[in-house]
Amino acid sequence: MRKHFSEIPSLQGDKIVLRQITQEDAPALAEFVKSKKIYRYLPTFLFEQKYDDIRYVIDRLYTECLEESLILGIYDKDKGEFCGIAEFYGYRDDLHKISIGYRLAEDCWGKGIATEALRLMIDYLYSQTDIEIITASTMVENKASAKVLMKNGFEQVSSGVGEDWGYDEPTLTDKWIR
Repeated sequence: MRKHFSEIPSLQGDKIVLRQITQEDAPALAEFVKSKKIYRYLPTFLFEQKYDDIRYVIDRLYTECLEESLILGIYDKDKGEFCGIAEFYGYRDDLHKISIGYRLAEDCWGKGIATEALRLMIDYLYSQTDIEIITASTMVENKASAKVLMKNGFEQVSSGVGEDWGYDEPTLTDKWIR
């Protein structure tokens, strides 16, 4: 079994591909990062928002960022268009545990892309790595993301837990496990 973060996978599904983000993706990623709707349910300290220059961010995604998380781009399999980001983070080697997250461009909402991306991530983790526990957190208000988690076999283990997401006050979140 591979250790997580020892390689950058490319995962193919029926409609999408999860792969490394490259400099060619800079314009689409820059537009994506600007959307307040996409980020309304997410922490303020996300790596892709850490620096103003998106090309600088991409240069560090698989070096500096890789120490704490692995971010893959989500792409339409047929058109090759950028659809969003899939992230593995909070890796705990001693517990064989990791957390996952995903964010989609607005025009990709409601098309089953998040569900397929999450399925690909789960399949990869359980079949190609030594991960045994996968967790996720969502803001209580983010019902769409909760549905995606439930479709992929996650169970809610707690609700309304205060968590530091970089805002002035703790963010109320739901905790999920698979």
